[in-house]
Amino acid sequence: MTFGSLFSIFSSDLAIDLGTANTCIFARGKGVVLSEPSIVAIDRRDGSVQAVGAEAKRMIGRTPGDIIAIKPMKDGVIADFEVTEKMLTYFIRKAHNRSVWVRPRIIVGVPSEITQVERRAVKDSAYRAKASEVYLVEEAMAAAIGAGMPITEPAGNMIIDVGGGTTDIAVISLAGVVYSKAVRVAGNEMDDAIMQYIRKKYSLLIGERTAERIKIEIGSATPLDEPRTMEIKGRHLVDGIPRTITVGDEEIREALVEKVNVIVDAVRVTLEQTPPELSADIVDRGIVMTGGGALLRNLDKRLRDDTGLCLEMAEDPLSCVVLGVGKMLSDFELLRKISRN
Repeated sequence: MTFGSLFSIFSSDLAIDLGTANTCIFARGKGVVLSEPSIVAIDRRDGSVQAVGAEAKRMIGRTPGDIIAIKPMKDGVIADFEVTEKMLTYFIRKAHNRSVWVRPRIIVGVPSEITQVERRAVKDSAYRAKASEVYLVEEAMAAAIGAGMPITEPAGNMIIDVGGGTTDIAVISLAGVVYSKAVRVAGNEMDDAIMQYIRKKYSLLIGERTAERIKIEIGSATPLDEPRTMEIKGRHLVDGIPRTITVGDEEIREALVEKVNVIVDAVRVTLEQTPPELSADIVDRGIVMTGGGALLRNLDKRLRDDTGLCLEMAEDPLSCVVLGVGKMLSDFELLRKISRN
């Protein structure tokens, strides 16, 4: 029996999209078994885990002094090693129905421009969470596979994956990355920009969850067909009491313009660095967008206007990375070609 076929019969193998905003897990033979926020609530007094994932997200900004809600991932990489390990252990057990003795082989999606040290941190965290073997795959490559792009053909495929912490852009041909660029501007940075804007313009403090809601409901990259407004509640900086204000889509667009420009510039740089033959393929095939951040209204339109190229959204943009990594659990040849071990 070859190593590849031995690998494929292990039903406990998992593929993980360890994202800044959400962690998704794909189990072999079952599909996506878990998709939860990458957040852990910890008791300061003894370091014990109080809640993980969706339950911990509900606690953000609402915890008593002794409990803190931590996001252990920042910009697509591990910011808090210990908490990431606890989070991974919890998620892996949950994916395996709390089975403690399972030691799965794990494939993890990582941003394309992470350093050797950051790569080591991801692998160590997975090993400490009881993995038997760990493989790393670039998120842009995984997203392209998950979106169903023909990456093994000798032709240019371009993908833009806008996640929570990073935007990964890559040109892929013959199952290899010809050129890739990652910028640490994505969904979370957009939320921060909205918080700062509301604070500066209205002297109103709002939380992360409110900022995310504003982005989802009225955020956009170019003017909308019909203006939208939204009522938001927060604490006034001067008098310290709760206030309610109404903001419009135009203001939120102004808050996001800088972040959107960074993504547009990164796409331009990638196109400039692409070899001419592959550029011709991209003109014919267009660009595919994936990731939760790509759902910002009219971001595709803004990129279309700026590049003059055809852009389309993947069928399930939020799950492309984990589906792509998941496909490699049963295609060891492909994994060997593209893993970054």
